[in-house]
Amino acid sequence: MDSVSLADAKAHLSELVDRAIAGEEICITRRGTPVARLTPIRPAKRRIDIAELRAVTEGSTPQTESAGEFMRRMRDDARY
Repeated sequence: MDSVSLADAKAHLSELVDRAIAGEEICITRRGTPVARLTPIRPAKRRIDIAELRAVTEGSTPQTESAGEFMRRMRDDARY
């Protein structure tokens, strides 16, 4: 995380915002003490549509073997 003084942050705010948009976090200091942090905003997670999830899962075929059996089979088949 890069540190910038408050005076420099005022003078170069647009540049700092562009860096934050690019994913960088910037610590703003006053007299060497951290007072603020400029971070990118993460997009909100999309809510799961239950009807859409049911439609997808109802259309798939159920597994005939357990996950453990499947992993053992994949491991043992690849070994020899």
